[in-house]
Amino acid sequence: MSSFAPTVNRLSGIYGADENAQAVRYARLVVTFKATYGSQPEFIARAPGRVNIIGEHIDYCGFPVFPMAIAPDTLVAARANGSDRIRVSNMDSTKYPPRDFSVAEMFEIDSTKHEWSNYFKCGYRGVLDHVSRQGDKGFDALIDGQVPAGGGLSSSAAFVCATQLAVQRIEGLSLTQAELASAAAQAERHVGVNAGGMDQAVSIMGQQDSALFIEFHPTLKATPVRLPEADLPFAFVIANTLVVSNKHTTAPTNYNLRVVETRVGALMLAKHLGIAEHVVCASANPLTFKVVMDEYFAKPNVGDINDDGVQGWVERLETMLRETEKAFGTHPHGYTRDEMAAALNITATGLSAKIHENQFPVRADRFKILQRAQHAFSEALRVVKF
Repeated sequence: MSSFAPTVNRLSGIYGADENAQAVRYARLVVTFKATYGSQPEFIARAPGRVNIIGEHIDYCGFPVFPMAIAPDTLVAARANGSDRIRVSNMDSTKYPPRDFSVAEMFEIDSTKHEWSNYFKCGYRGVLDHVSRQGDKGFDALIDGQVPAGGGLSSSAAFVCATQLAVQRIEGLSLTQAELASAAAQAERHVGVNAGGMDQAVSIMGQQDSALFIEFHPTLKATPVRLPEADLPFAFVIANTLVVSNKHTTAPTNYNLRVVETRVGALMLAKHLGIAEHVVCASANPLTFKVVMDEYFAKPNVGDINDDGVQGWVERLETMLRETEKAFGTHPHGYTRDEMAAALNITATGLSAKIHENQFPVRADRFKILQRAQHAFSEALRVVKF
């Protein structure tokens, strides 16, 4: 599934029974846009948030996940303004003040500052970086988001993806959904979060009344999975605890740290399995557990697992869980930086470069390699069994 993002002319094609309430919202957005910029928007781009049904923290390991898009979304009303300025405002202007940038300034993203317009810049830069060009069209944009910020529903991905959809329309581009999703995942890393790609993929590629089985390696692929028929309709209850978790602020000790632990774990596991020098592993940037698993089972006479179906997945993942225990079981409390570097026969500075710590800094005394590897393979096992 790698078609182009759909265009609709009626809200019923998006929201169904909620059409009337959304019509009021869209009308308010248009009125505010005209009051702010003096004319009506040419179009409104939309990208939804998401929930993940199963497959937590394994997208950045290269393993498949099973999320679905949700109704709360981010809207970007936009119009070309015939200048070289890009102006962006928010319906919540008190919390998110208006910004005004030159085209060149849209490529300048300071990841040390938690600034709302950085995500807008990410969406802009993601599209243009993907096609290797500079933008040359100024435009006005007004944002309205219904995905709670810091609520675990991927408000940042919805913002970046909606912006990308608007930018490609302004610039006259036609990227496929897969291209947009990959570009959005790459772009969001400019704010200092080492995103894996699930959030952006489901926001761009999600379908009504379906979850998505998303695979990342060797290529991005999303397969819609409709809920089974039943006498009573299914309902997913999403509860907002009102506890905010700011991924950008906590990244060095939480999200980015977990990513780094899996990256180092993949390097160490490849060495343990005797495949670190294979071209596939040596050239991978980054090396992930999925790449390691695939390369290990590409070797002749390794387990003789020829089944590419669910049973083949199960046998491979169970084998990797056993190898994980062999490789890291001697360090149940984690590794220091020096221990990881020694295990890989590189310096601490070389290790820091390998994990791109200059872009994604982390803080930890010990790195939980065993726990991250066990989680990645066991969670991937849950997904394929599901």
